[in-house]
Amino acid sequence: MKDILQTIILNLVDDKTAVEIKEVEGEKSVIFEVKVAESDMGKIIGRQGRLAKSIRTLIKAVANKEQKRVTVEFIG
Repeated sequence: MKDILQTIILNLVDDKTAVEIKEVEGEKSVIFEVKVAESDMGKIIGRQGRLAKSIRTLIKAVANKEQKRVTVEFIG
């Protein structure tokens, strides 16, 4: 899951060196904390949060196959 998320994020941002994805794993849940450069934050969130919602939906679909719950948080 982390690999898929990282691939998506790296293809959206300009400053690839500032991307950090932290994975906090529980028994049946996983939280991904995505940190990007301040200038790239708008590219990740998209207009009215549509792109961020799409990324969350995609990652939740992947996690559903593994019987896990996923939360994706974007940190500026």
